[in-house]
Order: sequence, then C-alpha cells, then structure tokens
Amino acid sequence: MPTFTTHDGVTLAYEDWGRGKPILFVHSWALDSQMWAPHMLHFNARGMRSIAMDRRGHGRSDRPGGGYDYDRLADDLAHLIEHLDLRHVTLVGHSMGAAECIRLLTRHGSGRIASVIMLAPSGPCYLDAAGQRLSGAAFEPEIAAMHDDFPNWLAAGADDFFLPDETDTSDGTIWRTISIMLNTSLHAATECFRTRLGSDLRAELPNVGVPALIIHGQRDASEPVAGGRAIADSIPGGRMLEYPDAPHGLYHTHRHALLQDMQAFIRDHNT
Repeated sequence: MPTFTTHDGVTLAYEDWGRGKPILFVHSWALDSQMWAPHMLHFNARGMRSIAMDRRGHGRSDRPGGGYDYDRLADDLAHLIEHLDLRHVTLVGHSMGAAECIRLLTRHGSGRIASVIMLAPSGPCYLDAAGQRLSGAAFEPEIAAMHDDFPNWLAAGADDFFLPDETDTSDGTIWRTISIMLNTSLHAATECFRTRLGSDLRAELPNVGVPALIIHGQRDASEPVAGGRAIADSIPGGRMLEYPDAPHGLYHTHRHALLQDMQAFIRDHNT
C-alpha cells in the first residue's frame, strides 16, 4: 500500500486505483479507507481514478499524539493532492470527512478541486436547545462511555447507524464496520470526536467555491438532516438530496441509489 510523509513527519497510507479524472474519498469518523471499496470500484470501472487515504490515527496510517484538528487534517489531504499532483478532483466525504472537505476548500482553495459531494455531513455547528454553541463539557459523558467500553458503545449504535431490519444490512457488514473502528487508535477517535462536535464551520460555508452536492437521510440519528440542509443553504449553488428512509450509514444502505446520484452530479460538474 503506498504511503507519503506529511510536513510534520507523519506517514499516511492511501489507495490509488486506475487512471482518469480523480475522485478522492474521505472516510468518516473512526473508519478508514476500506469503507469506500465498493464506491471506488464503481467509479474505477467508469474510467475514473479512485483514491482514498487513511486519516492519521486510522487504518494503516501512523498514530501520532496530535494533529487531529480540522486544520491539520485538511493539510494532510492537501499534501496528498500535491503528492499525487491531482487536478480536477471530485471530493467525496462522509460525516466528519465532509467537514474535512469543507476545511480543505476554505483553507487551501479550490484550484485543484472540481466539485464536492458530502454524504450525511457533520453539522456545521452543534447548538443547545437555546441555540447556543455547545461547550466541550457537553461531550465528555459520551467520551467517557467510549473509553469505558468502546466495543459495546459501537455495538449499541449499530442499529441506528444501519437500520438493519429495514435495510437488510447483514451481520457481516455490521461486524466488519465495528472491527475497522476498533482498529482505530482510541486516542485519535477521541480527539477527532472532540474536533467534530466542537467546531464551527458556519462562516466558511459561503467560501467553499465549487459545486456542492449534499445527500442526507431523513432518518439519520447521528447527524440530523437539518445539518445537511444548513450546509446546502449556506453554500452558493449548493444542491440538496434527501433520502426519506436513509440512516447515517447510507453510504452502504443506499449505495446503489447514491452511486447513481453521485455519477450524475459528477457528469454535470467535472467534464
């Protein structure tokens, strides 16, 4: 598996399949590039170069003690794009990965990027019932539960993530997903959890600068669809698609419809 070394000395692993215009997949919190294998194969078979990186602390990449804020994570993506000299890139991010795509575009510009697709994106800012931004202390009980028994914490969330009884998600897929997440550094998972829930991206959204498609499930229990709507409304020309019966794991549960919608968007915006 190819690797490159970032400016702060961290070695990151990535997969790079095929030739053609590049599509760069950014995985969600605590998963790694393996979640994208079916999607990469789909676009690879249609003449696109499919690329996915394991975020630092995840998968086959190094596990440093720091660098899990959005600025550093966006810098890692930018370095990969420069390392491979990619141009006219379609970005695809799920959940936290979508937020990394936003920070990449607003921090490094859109000169190499043709468009961005955000699947079940993390909300631009997490607010309490009074509409005030949540403090970091609000997330600590959930983090404590993760630290106490991470395998059980993941297993308890699997039904909401996949809605398996309704989507026919197999036990094997659930097991595989949890297995990948358990292979993630718990330190990295913790710090990325804090980054994801403690950041405010609202001021950045008008500066995304490329065509954007947001696809969100109306039954998403992890990232409510209102967050996706807020992102689509704040990006000039942002387009929103809602799947009425889709959960947060729509990248798997609704993959076939998703791939068709993604393919149509890419055809229209990356010619």
